[in-house]
Amino acid sequence: MRIPTITGTIDRRILVNYRVDPDTLAKLLPSPFRPKLVHGFGMAGICLIRLKNIVPRPLPGFLGISSENAAHRFAVEWDQNGQTHQGVYIPRRDTSSRLNAFAGGRLFPGVHHHARFRVDEQEERYRLDLDSDDQKTHVAVQASIAAELPTNSIFSSLQEASDFFESGCVGYSDAAQTNEYDGLELRSFNWEVQPLKIERVESSYFEDQNLFPMGSIELDSALLMRGIQHEWIGRESLKSDPAVDCMTLP
Repeated sequence: MRIPTITGTIDRRILVNYRVDPDTLAKLLPSPFRPKLVHGFGMAGICLIRLKNIVPRPLPGFLGISSENAAHRFAVEWDQNGQTHQGVYIPRRDTSSRLNAFAGGRLFPGVHHHARFRVDEQEERYRLDLDSDDQKTHVAVQASIAAELPTNSIFSSLQEASDFFESGCVGYSDAAQTNEYDGLELRSFNWEVQPLKIERVESSYFEDQNLFPMGSIELDSALLMRGIQHEWIGRESLKSDPAVDCMTLP
């Protein structure tokens, strides 16, 4: 599915990052995706993003819509047209916007599920909770601005972490059609991240031991972005080969 270029502002984006046993992660990914590794680990996470003034280019921003959104995602690689590409695979998207939930998978890429978001932001502290209408997704995050990444993070520096996530700007998520994945590229014009200290995190998805057996996933770090001007650009859909898929994700 290809869409017109969408412009707007990332008012706030929190990336909560988990390091994952690569064999466990590989079993969860449909073809053609495979884990993108960092220092021998797979990387998973939750992207909590508030978008403002989102409109098709060249419409003015004051006509745009705003919404809170969440994506559970995995850093991946795949081969296409003889080249290796990298980005993220997103098995689950949730949104506060009923328009996004209706149009996702129809008018723009990726199936979106409607959810109730509760957000409290006070100076350098953030608290976000969401519960989806279908009761399949619960997320709770409480965090504050930090001076540096945790000492046990697999990233050796903030710059290494920033570069890793900036390179994953193309995301593929489940389309309305089975075994097909809609593509969307995030093009940021003023990419900048800050470290966050996670004080509390809950994810019904990553805490599901049917997907992630005990010891296979661990919180790594968190990053914050604010006031990012950006574009969303539709990319060519990818199709899966169900004969080689290990598991169908919800």
